[in-house]
Amino acid sequence: AKPNARDGGRARASGAAGWLMLDTLNFWLATGFGLGLAPVAPGTFGSLIGLPLAWWLLGRPTGQQAAIIALMLVAAVPVCHIAAWHYDGLDHGSIVADEYVAFPLAVLGLKAARHPLVLALAFGVYRFFDALKPPPIHLAEYVTGGLGIVLDDVIAALVSWLVVALIVTLWQRWQQKIV
Repeated sequence: AKPNARDGGRARASGAAGWLMLDTLNFWLATGFGLGLAPVAPGTFGSLIGLPLAWWLLGRPTGQQAAIIALMLVAAVPVCHIAAWHYDGLDHGSIVADEYVAFPLAVLGLKAARHPLVLALAFGVYRFFDALKPPPIHLAEYVTGGLGIVLDDVIAALVSWLVVALIVTLWQRWQQKIV
């Protein structure tokens, strides 16, 4: 808004304050409400938000889980992109929205993940793949901006889902043979 004599320049000041508030909100979302600012393992600390989120989602039908996760992932792209501007466009370690939003994908539709040990296993497998970034996960690092920041976590979550689903299936079959 153009400043004029009537408002004394308040319109311009309120516009700047509005942008500052949005930038601050984006910062808190991007850093996992400050967990991503941890001095060691910020990705792991930031991912912790994904645990209650995944637990809540697992109580929903699989279609709802997928839809909510998809919406969160789409929303995470601009959040991470804008946050990366403060770090010269880099996927800085304090940006963890991608971690906590992608983690629920690692347990999508796995009813067994409602068991705390299975959820913990999924979390450990996800953090392993996200931190190590073996092929093909590392290829997402070449995609720039918010999409690239989120994409490597999505791939890590999908690979984690395969590993956890295999372990759960093998465990359930083994349990059936014992009984």
